[in-house]
Amino acid sequence: MAMTNNILPGMSINIRGKIFRVESSAKVDVPRGTPFIKTKLRDLMTDEIIEKNFKIDEKVKEVSLIEHQLEFLYIEGKNYLFLDVGNLEQVLVSEKILGDAVNFLKEGIQLKAMFYGDQIFSVELPQFLELMIIKTESATDKLQMSNSTKKAVLETGATIDVPQFIEVGDIIKVDVHAKEYIQRV
Repeated sequence: MAMTNNILPGMSINIRGKIFRVESSAKVDVPRGTPFIKTKLRDLMTDEIIEKNFKIDEKVKEVSLIEHQLEFLYIEGKNYLFLDVGNLEQVLVSEKILGDAVNFLKEGIQLKAMFYGDQIFSVELPQFLELMIIKTESATDKLQMSNSTKKAVLETGATIDVPQFIEVGDIIKVDVHAKEYIQRV
């Protein structure tokens, strides 16, 4: 248990069975009234941000999330099968938890997963991945300008904008978080 006056950004807390990560916290002094702690909390299951106020010296349940390294194996039904690199156990992860990360998954890609007990609360892909182009718009679909881009489909199924000189079969470096082309490899 932790006291609300000790809540710091980055902490994980349990409120009514939901796990939240503290994004910000500040003590608010009110001229006529009781001071309180104002927080912004991110629900680790839905990624939704909420604001919540706590009384000073109120108890909250702090939780420790454990980071595991997972390697993607394949899709199994509506879930995604990973190998926990640390203990070599197989882990099923739902598409809901993976979110947009499913657009960049291919066999062998490793990601970080945050666990509380046996439950996964969030996953994080590496910032950059090297992926192959499997389809592009034809160059005649757009004006041939040096700074123009075209749509390209990656081997994982994601679609991003790439420069005109990128062709099918090229391997490119992609910023997964921004969903942007970085360079040809």
